[in-house]
Amino acid sequence: MDAQAWLVVNALPGMGALRIAQLIARQPQWPEGWLAALPSRAASELRLWLEHPTRSPLQKVIDETEAWQQSGPSRHVLHRDHPAWPALLNELPDPPVVLWAQGDLSALEGPKLAMVGTRRPTGEGTHNAQTFARDLARRGWCVVSGMALGVDGVAQRAALNAGGRTIAVLGCGVDVIYPASHRDLHEQLSRLPGGLLLSEHPPSTLARPAFFPRRNRIVTGLSLGTLVVEATEKSGSLVSARLTLEQNRELFVLPGSLHNVQARGCLALLRQGSAHLALSVDDIIADLGHWAEAFIPSEDTVQQTLPATAEKPPAQELLPDSLLASLSATPTPIDLLVHATGVTVSDCQQRLLMLELEGWVAQQAGGWVRLPRP
Repeated sequence: MDAQAWLVVNALPGMGALRIAQLIARQPQWPEGWLAALPSRAASELRLWLEHPTRSPLQKVIDETEAWQQSGPSRHVLHRDHPAWPALLNELPDPPVVLWAQGDLSALEGPKLAMVGTRRPTGEGTHNAQTFARDLARRGWCVVSGMALGVDGVAQRAALNAGGRTIAVLGCGVDVIYPASHRDLHEQLSRLPGGLLLSEHPPSTLARPAFFPRRNRIVTGLSLGTLVVEATEKSGSLVSARLTLEQNRELFVLPGSLHNVQARGCLALLRQGSAHLALSVDDIIADLGHWAEAFIPSEDTVQQTLPATAEKPPAQELLPDSLLASLSATPTPIDLLVHATGVTVSDCQQRLLMLELEGWVAQQAGGWVRLPRP
């Protein structure tokens, strides 16, 4: 079946990912077998499209998708017959029928690990998310997350800055920027090597609360395992943890302080015995390496294929001295930094992130601070 056929199947009324997966398991021939197996309403709609496509409302989905593909570069429609389709998704009871993709499809190659966590990480949580994402990227792993505030965005930025691969699965269309504060990250995932945006929703679909729990099954389904960085006792990240176990994937958790509210969900997972304790990326690879061997290139190959941005000069060379000089132990808003240094907002954000990865600065409530150096 080609992309048009899968788009039509995905848009059939009265169907859903689970019912379509159950039908696919019967391996019906296209289109006769589908017409015979579908419920009457869906079969009637499919027959109308096959015989009179211009009269069918299903044709609108095809036309809009083709217009979206032609309106910009690196836009794709993925389905289980597409060469880039991630086979791990077929193990789900309800895999997406179609994925709209924007960015570098090579991000789908190689082993993947989901990284999830609170939208309000502590300084330690932010540092851990950066460190694990960076180390995973440098070891040839792809970081999969949801581009949400907090741990998601921190991990994906760190992976990109390390010259690695990262996939964001969205609870809206791939052309919709949500949250709005991640506009720069959305742009980077769309255009930088190794970055990719995925969604099971057509372009222009706005975010809805019900979409995000469904999105999580794709985040974990793409991955050999999931790492929970920080999570409260009622965190949405625990939904991802449950999905990981239901999908028979490995679950990893970072430990946290007993006094850290943002770590209590992680501690609960460890107490239940359902997760592996991870103290470093080596712990994760030790458990998943035998599954990932077929995906992982040699270390020499990884170093040869990393883009030039992966080899960063010292942080001081990336920033005018005036930016570091403008920071202190008191949080400084980014607009004041832009005014003081004369750089653009985009350059300032990018350079602050690089400094943060190097351990020179940190973001706190109210702005950025300069960290004390040993």
